[in-house]
Amino acid sequence: MIPTSKPHNPNFSSGPCSKRPGYELTQLDISTLGRSHRSDIGKSALQQAIEQTKSLLKIPADYKVGIVPASDTGAMEMMLWSLLGKKPVDVCYWESFGKGWFSDIKNQLQLSDVNPLTADYGQLPDLTLTNPDHDIVFTWNGTTSGVKVANADWISEQRSGLTICDATSAVFAMPMDWEKLDVTTFSWQKVLGGEGAHGMIILSPAAVERLESYTPPWPLPKIFRLTQNSKLIEGIFTGATINTPSMLCVADYLDALNWITEIGGVDAAIARSENNLAILTNFVNQHEWINFLAERVEQRSNTSVCLRLSLTDKQLKEFGQLLADQQVAYDINSYKDAPSGLRIWCGATVEAANVELLLPWLSWAYESVKNSD
Repeated sequence: MIPTSKPHNPNFSSGPCSKRPGYELTQLDISTLGRSHRSDIGKSALQQAIEQTKSLLKIPADYKVGIVPASDTGAMEMMLWSLLGKKPVDVCYWESFGKGWFSDIKNQLQLSDVNPLTADYGQLPDLTLTNPDHDIVFTWNGTTSGVKVANADWISEQRSGLTICDATSAVFAMPMDWEKLDVTTFSWQKVLGGEGAHGMIILSPAAVERLESYTPPWPLPKIFRLTQNSKLIEGIFTGATINTPSMLCVADYLDALNWITEIGGVDAAIARSENNLAILTNFVNQHEWINFLAERVEQRSNTSVCLRLSLTDKQLKEFGQLLADQQVAYDINSYKDAPSGLRIWCGATVEAANVELLLPWLSWAYESVKNSD
């Protein structure tokens, strides 16, 4: 029987992700629109976004937070091109985005001393094999595999290399061990459901020291330059962005940050995401035809939840299309490079009630397509 109740919000995409509950464009503070981002009102909004991010995420006082171009991809590329080359590099990857960072380091930067630590989709490499005297590049949460690192215990406190972490689908949804992270990047359109094209960088004092003491052997385009005359460009970390940002996107991000404050801060956001995963976990445990792609419980993502179904690729496409046609769930098929299955976003902006309402539809769609050719 077709279910009678639908999720009130069918947006389960893993990026851009669902807006916060109750989101309305009319609620945004648009006083900065049409104004220069260099004006007092523009710089104030950008600085507020930086300061609120730092406060909500409980980032150490001596760390730097900045807004940079081109989403998380731009933020990561900026850091790879600006910092790498001084030391050997260990690159840990277990899904497509981490593999992309390895490819850029090996083929674009053409570094010779690069050590890949890899695992198949659903697994995590042995992170204890990383060398604390090397730079280490990794994703905190594999957005396309649904596999996350459980903690940062494997990172040495006595390291001489830098840890560079792509945390775009983890920040605001998973506890971050900032003392173990020298460079962290994320984007607004993931856990906070913000708009695209803007990235965030979080730098430890060790990362700043590297930037000010090391000059890469390759040229850096303007949008990658964080130093001038061997000194950090401080303005980037107080709201003077490298290029022109969208002030509408900034207003949207500030709205999301205010919502995080209203619900009780980052701990409340993490709890919302973990509760969504728990709802899905209970469902999976009750049905033999669906399972997690992540093989170990402690490594299961609570944001980009990736699932395997006992269906063919053709049936899975039909499955996703059925739910979209019914306006029940949009964009939940696996990422194009990942094993076939589902990827359901369970970050903080997704309401538990909507996850609950989705579950009968998953069963209905499975029953509808399992015997199709």
